[in-house]
Amino acid sequence: MRSSIPGLGRVMVFLAAALASASFAIPEDWGEEGVQYGQLGTDVTLPCPGFHASSPVRWRRAGATALPEGSAIQQGSLVLPSASLAFVGAYSCHGEDSGLLHTVSLRLGHLPGVPFVSCRASDYENFSCSWTSSVETFLPTRYITTYRKKSLTGEEKRRNRNGHVGLCLQDPSRPGTCTVHRSEFWSSYRLNITEVNPLGFSYRLLDVTMQAIIKPDPPEDLVVEPIPLAPRRLHVSWKYPSSWPKEPHFQLRFRLQYRPVIHHSWSVVETVNLSEVITDAFAGLEHVVQVSAKDFLDAGNWSEWSAEARATPVRDLASTASEETTTDARLESLAEVPSQAPNPEPINHSDPLEKMAVLVSLGIFAFFILAAVLVITILIWLRVRKHGKDKTKPSFLVAATHLRALPKAQIL
Repeated sequence: MRSSIPGLGRVMVFLAAALASASFAIPEDWGEEGVQYGQLGTDVTLPCPGFHASSPVRWRRAGATALPEGSAIQQGSLVLPSASLAFVGAYSCHGEDSGLLHTVSLRLGHLPGVPFVSCRASDYENFSCSWTSSVETFLPTRYITTYRKKSLTGEEKRRNRNGHVGLCLQDPSRPGTCTVHRSEFWSSYRLNITEVNPLGFSYRLLDVTMQAIIKPDPPEDLVVEPIPLAPRRLHVSWKYPSSWPKEPHFQLRFRLQYRPVIHHSWSVVETVNLSEVITDAFAGLEHVVQVSAKDFLDAGNWSEWSAEARATPVRDLASTASEETTTDARLESLAEVPSQAPNPEPINHSDPLEKMAVLVSLGIFAFFILAAVLVITILIWLRVRKHGKDKTKPSFLVAATHLRALPKAQIL
């Protein structure tokens, strides 16, 4: 929203219409005596305070032989039509005897535009907002930065009838930024960033929720080290960012990305720990590693990546020349793959030796199962075969066999 300020120094800027009943006065001279401000593209009138109607007035422009084209003197004042930047300069009015009556320095510019504003919380106790002007005004500019908590408890409403309006504090060492200290993580705020210049003011209202704008600073003290006797492993460790308060209820989780320096595609893994072991590095090749952080409960955004750290896994002295050739060929094929954005999904980070052990165990188990099935099948077949032979014997052979088995007395 934009507004002009006629009668500079006597008009108050009622920003509290949007926030609460708070007002701010705009100083008339902006610390520059003898300066008059005008809006580009409009007619600008320069008065001559020492003018007397009975005597003529002459106007001069410093450093020029003539006044700007189209200018006119009306009742002692100099009128400059459709003022442009070319009209900027020092002017003076003189009496009939060429005596100096008044001097004024003319500065021209534009009304402020609605500023661009963004906010970010690097921890869960404070948040900061930054802004840039949307219009080049060519005039001195100031900013008024306030905030209001949107949801108040009954006690807060009784203490703060104006809606708990506070100042978003500006730091002179960081122009274009302000900070709200001791903010509440679960609360929402309305920010008012007002740009003011001698011609008027314009403001931006921005609703801020801490959970949405939280973005930690990158983790610090990233260290990558090779692991002795482990040619495909690197040990990575880091620390919480120093700006993140040490509080057990507000933890961070981390995302680790790494790659060989000769390749452009990253491998990514997530963890809640402050260290990680990379198990699929390439032996003897330098690797680059970075880490970022995010709120443990997934609020807000990931931090920027930390500064790079590099290390080289130890070389496998027992490897054969053929294995080295295979590894080189694999790396060459990977290097031809176009660069890709980091994959945010965790990767399968199991050890190849563990995979081999699992496969061997499964093979042994399957062998015993097949052997047991084969033995049972052979036993069943033998029993069925024996039973079939007994049924096929001739009946007289069976009788003869029976008679031979009886005593002689019974046969007679």
